[in-house]
Amino acid sequence: MTTAELRSALARFPSLPLLASPTPVEPLTRLAARLGGGPRLFIKRDDAIPFGFGGNKVRKLALVAAQARAENADTLITAGGVQSNHARATAAAAARLGMRAVLVANGTPPARKTANALLDELLGAEVAYVGSREERMPKVQELAARLRIEGRRPFAIPIGASTPLGALAFALAVAELVDQMPAPDVIVHSTSSGGTQAGLVAGCRLLGLPTRVIGVSADDSSSSLEAQVTAIVAGIGDLLQLDAAALANGTAIEVDDRFVGGGYGVPSEQSREAIELSARTEAIFLDPTYTAKAMAGLIAYVRQRQLVEGQAVVFWHTGGQVGLFA
Repeated sequence: MTTAELRSALARFPSLPLLASPTPVEPLTRLAARLGGGPRLFIKRDDAIPFGFGGNKVRKLALVAAQARAENADTLITAGGVQSNHARATAAAAARLGMRAVLVANGTPPARKTANALLDELLGAEVAYVGSREERMPKVQELAARLRIEGRRPFAIPIGASTPLGALAFALAVAELVDQMPAPDVIVHSTSSGGTQAGLVAGCRLLGLPTRVIGVSADDSSSSLEAQVTAIVAGIGDLLQLDAAALANGTAIEVDDRFVGGGYGVPSEQSREAIELSARTEAIFLDPTYTAKAMAGLIAYVRQRQLVEGQAVVFWHTGGQVGLFA
């Protein structure tokens, strides 16, 4: 499949114009030099998406929120942590569409709202708090049922908008990337709910690219995330009405869980170094929860010569830098 054919296949899905143009691809020459050479490093700047402070969730919500509008919803409801990037992006999409946003956050209400929690408030989102991550989606379903009784038309979005439809945005993003540069040897990115990685893998498989996609986990185990990504890739095939074999081969599903450290949102020595190195060499800002751990993985791969001279490696910056102000 060519990039034009992929775009044509995806054109039947409604999409909101939340991305004004392709996000930049830039060389990371100073960072590469600081690491002692090795592969040619590049960065794909989804942190530079203007809408709603950007990030990978904006791509997904362009499709998912468009579906909500097509179904005549008046409320977007989703879940995440108190500082969830996805929740903030969902609240921004709701505001743009003139909808109500209801967010379920695990944790306690902050005494002083900062970072994403502050933006949620500015965007007019209503926030309900639960005690654990496991309670989030049941609460979403409970609130959605209550809203229907009240006569509202809620549209529930899974965590991270990591559905086959949301992931399609990243299959399209692969086509965007290869219009900007030759297909890289490796893409490294942060993975958590699996949708971004599923889209990248599906895009590479559909376009027949030799690119490896390495997802560095922000929380869950490799086996758990690989299963999630596999299921979403299969769902993409169903959406595109493809034979199962069409998406069965090509780019492998690779998840590295060695950089989670003390847990979700807990900085590690490696992630702190990644934040400092990226800022001081390239003026690139990473967030403590996701992209810093992914960059820590990339730095380790270069230092350990798992990525070597002659290779082109893209770090896909999925945003979240608002988290620096939490």
